[in-house]
Amino acid sequence: MSRHVSLNARMAHDEQASAEIEVVLFEIAHPALEGPIRLSTDNTERLSSDPLTYGTRSAWRGADPLSDPYLWIIASAVVPDDNEDAPASSQIVLENLDARITEVLRSFTDQATVNMAVVLASSPDLVEGEWLDLRLISAEGDASQIVLSLSREEIELERFPSGRMTRAKFPGLHL
Repeated sequence: MSRHVSLNARMAHDEQASAEIEVVLFEIAHPALEGPIRLSTDNTERLSSDPLTYGTRSAWRGADPLSDPYLWIIASAVVPDDNEDAPASSQIVLENLDARITEVLRSFTDQATVNMAVVLASSPDLVEGEWLDLRLISAEGDASQIVLSLSREEIELERFPSGRMTRAKFPGLHL
């Protein structure tokens, strides 16, 4: 599957120093929530003065930029591991979270769904890359940060018969 990257993003990647800022948008959804939790890694604009909040206004995944902004958080990523016995997983550390968001993320007894997208701060509606339907395996942390462990569904365990190496499907094997 090919991935389309905008000209602005390609130019920013090719430049030695660029004014373009890549922003990661997170959408955490669960049936127990009234609506998804929307988070952003960039403080693109001031959303309110009391309380002081910053965020990114984007229409990604049907969000209304005026009423449903992505709230700014500080995030860092832990490089995914490559274990043979487990599906690929990664960890994202979210800091500077509202205590209510932390409480909600830690309260789920079944898995929530996490969607992520990379956009440019100058064009937050144009998705440069996205990863959908990741599963929230665990949410551990304290008052200052929370570590989200994410994984995909184990495609290796799909109940699907594998293709047979027949002459019709793989003619190069039967010369």
